[in-house]
This record gives sequence, structure tokens and C-alpha cells, in this order.
Amino acid sequence: MAFLKTGVVAALMASLIAGSAWAQSQSTNRVAAKTDWSVFVEDNPTECWSVSTPKETVNSRDGRVVAVNRGQTLLMVFYRPSAGANGQVAFTGGYPFASGSTVRMDISGNSFELFTEGEWAWPATTSDDAKIIAAMKRGADAKLTGRSGRGTQTEDTFSLLGFTAAVEDAGKRCGG
Repeated sequence: MAFLKTGVVAALMASLIAGSAWAQSQSTNRVAAKTDWSVFVEDNPTECWSVSTPKETVNSRDGRVVAVNRGQTLLMVFYRPSAGANGQVAFTGGYPFASGSTVRMDISGNSFELFTEGEWAWPATTSDDAKIIAAMKRGADAKLTGRSGRGTQTEDTFSLLGFTAAVEDAGKRCGG
């Protein structure tokens, strides 16, 4: 059932995503490497995710490329059966997004909008998650464009080589 991720649902998604990011940076439970994507599994609660870092990043302000300090930048799809998360797309840009802004995700000519909260962005509905995952399986790369609270525009390009194998592996490991 598709639903808008606002209010309580947004808080739940932020909690799930934050836990996954913490696990990504802290976890030693990488169970597979699929070209440019990795698969991680954690227990208690059971959580599986496929994740990648950008191959290219461009930061600009007023049309000029600028150097900025950013935290970890990740594109991920995660599964947490106990919370009903079964293929949740999430992106963290490594900075707080501008309030009320969205992130544009382009995959081989298909464009999607991700809603932001803090340093995280995700699709509005589970139906959008499924559409994005299908496009990622067919695509060669995904470009995510966001805007920071300081006005910096970021473009992060992720390779999709190995994505299909990684996302299917993560789903199977979490019973999907």
C-alpha cells in the first residue's frame, strides 16, 4: 500500500535510515561485494542493505565549483522485516539539506523526486521505491542533485554496476 511518508512515518523512516547509516559506518558485517555495491547484514533487529558511494561528486555555488566539507555520502536500499521496510530507497548527502527542498534523482532519463529531512532523502511512497529500484536495475548510473542549507548545490553520481545482484542478495537475506 502506497503512503506519503510524513509525520510519524517520516520519523520512523528517519530512524530506520539513521540506524542503517550508523551500521554502514560501524558494521563489519559486509557479506558480499557486487562490483560497485556492497551488502551488509545486522541482527537484532534483522536488517539487510545494499549500499554504494558516489563515483563522482560536484559541489557548486552560484554556478562555480567549490570545495566543501561533507560527511559520508551513500545511496542505499534497505530491508528491515520487523518494521515492514522491504526495499526502501534512501540517500544521505553528508550535509543538512535546505529546509523544504527535494533531491532530484536521474536514472537513464527517468527522473524521481526524493523528499528531505535533515541529512536524509527518500521517495514519498513505497510505490515510488519500487519504481526507482526497477529503474536502477536497468540503468548504468544514478545522479542525485540536492541543495544544502548553505545554498551549495551537490551532484553525486553513483555507478549501478552490481546493483541488481546486491539488492536482490540483500532482499533474500532478509526474507524478501
